[in-house]
Amino acid sequence: MTGSRTPDSALHPLDDPVGSALRGPHAHFAERRGRILRYPPSVTPWLALPDLPEAADWADAAALAGPGGIVTVTAFRERPPEDWEVVFDAEGVQLVDVAVEAAPWPEAVRLGPADVPEMLDLVARTRPGPFETRTIELGTYLGVRRDGVLVAMAGERLRPPGWSEISGVCTDESVRGQGLAGGLVRAVAHEIRARGETPFLHAAASNTNAVRLYESLGFALRRRTPFLSAIVPGNPPIRVAGNAPDDVREAATR
Repeated sequence: MTGSRTPDSALHPLDDPVGSALRGPHAHFAERRGRILRYPPSVTPWLALPDLPEAADWADAAALAGPGGIVTVTAFRERPPEDWEVVFDAEGVQLVDVAVEAAPWPEAVRLGPADVPEMLDLVARTRPGPFETRTIELGTYLGVRRDGVLVAMAGERLRPPGWSEISGVCTDESVRGQGLAGGLVRAVAHEIRARGETPFLHAAASNTNAVRLYESLGFALRRRTPFLSAIVPGNPPIRVAGNAPDDVREAATR
């Protein structure tokens, strides 16, 4: 099939959130080859495809990721070549702020680079989705500490023009049911609105508990969207923390 891309001006920013972010507020993160854009893997695994990718586009995606590298996409219309190993394939939902009671939260503390080791440890315990060593560079991250230990956090990931995605929402099992996730989401939403942007988020369609929570906070379904992660053919590189297929399988949960 001959590929073509819907003109960028005809797309709503949230119809291609990865590409919109990498052509906009996150352009300084963008790695480009041909028509392919992606974040550095140390930041987040997302990659943006053209609307109808051609063989050359998949070849460029493979070149960016490298043999054995992982490509994670959403809002795609064409599946990867048959020799790519699909390791995650699921339907997700995209929700947008329609009535969120955004507000600062006194218990929330701002997290910074020095907190990344604790954040990675919390992510390993709770598996909210990919969080890499540089993910914190994407936006504001807030957390809750109990007895000096980080037990909950939420922050920002994709930033299409006029929008900011709330992501990395996770709570340690020992403090679940105490409203920490809701408080943090409202607090991050407050930070986003203060910049004149609108919060949105993604979740796996099968994660009904998360979807219900977000709807109760004032988010509403905008669209359903596919999520897919696939491994580029070839001998894989030595794996480093955060890049193993098990981590990528969590990519659609937030």
